[in-house]
Amino acid sequence: MTLLTVSGLRKHFPLKKDLLGRGGGTVHAVDGITFDVAQGETLGVVGESGCGKSTMARLLLRLIEPDEGLIRLEGRAVGTQMPLTEARGKMQMVFQDSFASLNPRLTVEDSIAFGPIVHGLPRAQARERARSLLARVGLEPLRFAGRYPHELSGGQRQRVNIARALALRPKIVILDEAVSALDKSIEAQVLNLLLDLKVEFGLTYVFISHDLNVVRYMSDRVIVMYLGKIAEAGPAESVFGDTRHPYTRALFSAMPSMDPDRRTQQPPLIGDPPNPIDPPPGCRFKGRCAHAEDICGRGDITLTSAGAEHRVACLMTQPGSGHSSAPGKAA
Repeated sequence: MTLLTVSGLRKHFPLKKDLLGRGGGTVHAVDGITFDVAQGETLGVVGESGCGKSTMARLLLRLIEPDEGLIRLEGRAVGTQMPLTEARGKMQMVFQDSFASLNPRLTVEDSIAFGPIVHGLPRAQARERARSLLARVGLEPLRFAGRYPHELSGGQRQRVNIARALALRPKIVILDEAVSALDKSIEAQVLNLLLDLKVEFGLTYVFISHDLNVVRYMSDRVIVMYLGKIAEAGPAESVFGDTRHPYTRALFSAMPSMDPDRRTQQPPLIGDPPNPIDPPPGCRFKGRCAHAEDICGRGDITLTSAGAEHRVACLMTQPGSGHSSAPGKAA
């Protein structure tokens, strides 16, 4: 069952000119992406810094307003058929910066209870729920409920943020680099906690991370973003095991390996990413792709099927596309 559907989501940020009239333009942060998330699955989102992952996450929660596109939650359009207050009760987010995410003037208990109180839960019940969630994420309520954020470690603060996200009993939790600031031993504990909570509370995750090994461990499906667009999407094992897009191959080649025979001898990419203020036509990766041809710069390249539920935005995978490496190319 599809829980979340995103269609044609777009967000451009206009830039101001300076006093001399220089600058200006528009940053194409998210440029017409479409995907869906099934109930109970974990959708991993990967890509280089600046590809639009975090902007997309904020658009899903309507923390920033999209320029175009439709977000449907449980089949209802968010913002019209489903009020934002209801949507934000069903979708919650855990941010990367565990300290900046918490109000320094509120105790841990008050931070967790704040959301349910705003949504109409009596204060006593909200505090009881906060203490129950603290215990569930591994923080003894008698020790931690009255503490302030600066009295906690990074791992403890992120556990508080997870408890706060669960306080409204959401159906979807968006995790935006939620473990990237933690050291590896704490990261492993938090990841296992997330997996346990997913089963216990029947959660659905949108898991955004730079750590490809973590994404492979956590995700059922993966989308790969490049410069505001989706380059490849599909089941995690298919995307990692049968990588089809040249950018995805280059990205995955950066994954550390203990095998000495798999050491990287040459840089997987050449050149710099194109300017997001003026992205090139056609495939946005063509300036860094060893397989690029003239046809790659013509028109918009859409995601097409490359196997069971596996989709790729590359002309080399599209029969008759005109690329010399395309299967069944036209005569």
